Amino acid sequence: MGLLDMFQKVSESPTRSSKAKPSKTFDVADLYDGPLAQPLAQGGANAVALDEKLRQAYFWIVNQAIINPFYDIEYQDGPSPQYTFGDQKSVLRLPSGQSYSSFVLLPLLNLVVRKRCLLVGGPGRGKTASAILMGILAGYPLKDVKRAIQHGQPQMTITDLLGNPLPGDLVKAESMDNIRIAWRKWLAMRVKIIDEYNRIPTRTQSALLTVMADNYAELLDQIYECPEAAWYLTANDDAGGGTYQVIEALRDRIDVVVKALHFNPRFLGELLARIEAGVKPETLVPRAIIFNEAEIDAANAAILAVKVPDPLRRRIEHFASQFEYYEYAAAQLEYKTKDTVKLSGVEFHQLDALDTGKDKVKDLGLQTRNGLSVRALMTVLVYVKAMAWFRGDEFVTLEDIRQVLPFVLHDKLTQNADAPYFEQGGQAVYRVDRIGWLRQLFDLSCQEFDRLNLDKEDPVARFDAEFQNGLDGLPEAEVRKRLAQIERTLEAWAAQRKVIGPRFDDILKLKYLHQRYTNYLHWLVNKP
Repeated sequence: MGLLDMFQKVSESPTRSSKAKPSKTFDVADLYDGPLAQPLAQGGANAVALDEKLRQAYFWIVNQAIINPFYDIEYQDGPSPQYTFGDQKSVLRLPSGQSYSSFVLLPLLNLVVRKRCLLVGGPGRGKTASAILMGILAGYPLKDVKRAIQHGQPQMTITDLLGNPLPGDLVKAESMDNIRIAWRKWLAMRVKIIDEYNRIPTRTQSALLTVMADNYAELLDQIYECPEAAWYLTANDDAGGGTYQVIEALRDRIDVVVKALHFNPRFLGELLARIEAGVKPETLVPRAIIFNEAEIDAANAAILAVKVPDPLRRRIEHFASQFEYYEYAAAQLEYKTKDTVKLSGVEFHQLDALDTGKDKVKDLGLQTRNGLSVRALMTVLVYVKAMAWFRGDEFVTLEDIRQVLPFVLHDKLTQNADAPYFEQGGQAVYRVDRIGWLRQLFDLSCQEFDRLNLDKEDPVARFDAEFQNGLDGLPEAEVRKRLAQIERTLEAWAAQRKVIGPRFDDILKLKYLHQRYTNYLHWLVNKP
């Protein structure tokens, strides 16, 4: 088989074999047994074909297009040999389950969930090439994809980015409404690529933010509505620096961060063969793995239909609760958050010395300087659903969350590098390795969840389940009973004195439930 023929080869189906069809009910044991390996039923045959098509696209890219021999998203399907290397005792695990390259898989998932992906790494590591492949997979001709790339540079103006008013209209128009705009064609595309976005001037970044966040462009009071799109931004600097500092609001709109790893010289032979044959993978993408607009829409709908089991949702809740609470931020409980400190302008180190009642190594909240936003949590849920769907599963698994969460939260959680945790033996490396740090944070949170036996002993979950049954027809005696139970629980917690992030959110949830019952009780007692 010639080299050109190899580039047209698409993996045979199925690319991931399924086990015997499981029950559609979820069991807590599934958290540890691995993925269910069942294709989605809700979307019918088309949904199954689409997840298989995306897997075929993935394997074509890693096997034929991008020389990226890294399997850093690891899944296990039984015993996995592991070896320890170096003075730091780095562990190499040989995954026993189908595992993936984050540099290829996450941009692909981004294509079907239509979010915003930042590719970071040194020059010449394939960031732009990967983004171009995503445009081709979305059905655009190569020349259109390349011409639509917005190249960040210090002189870029808003009109360079968005379009220009027609000169004749500028002369003749009696009002702004009469000025027509020649909008840039890239605004209409469903894949948008911004190369070196951190070289764009601050004012132009603000215009870019409007397009990214709200799907419209505005120029001289004229509006251009943009379609839902998958965004790919590149930067050479992992911190987002560059010619211009990236504005915080723009960085916050980025949903997932992917690192372009180094080129392994052991694969130089493949590189040489491509040079000698004049092969460019982006010109040889097989038609069988190209998606049209309807297929991407259908894939997106199927992803959203994937279930997040309640036990797993509780683990995400527990993890997210670790970070926002800050005891010395305010007097009133609701305002005891890191966001309060940030808005005040007071430096954290000025308040850290006051916090003497906690184990500063074990308290996960001390490792960050912020909590998680609603947008960040929504993005986590979308991407873990996408990972489960890509693997042909009906339910999200614990490992889906563990593998995807670090890439989504890469720029969302600000590390407190001065935290005592990083002074412990072997932990200093996490000041640099953000992916490893975030995965470690999630693992530690899950360990605490298991230690507290929160799957079975969670009074807040019990109170909430009662409340979710509704208040209609609830008798006064039952309302007073529930109010008393909430008060006794809060009293017991108050006696423990120490408060950490998850307990802080539990306290506020019980206050919320208490107020809802109190309002209902007042209505019940005073109704005509």
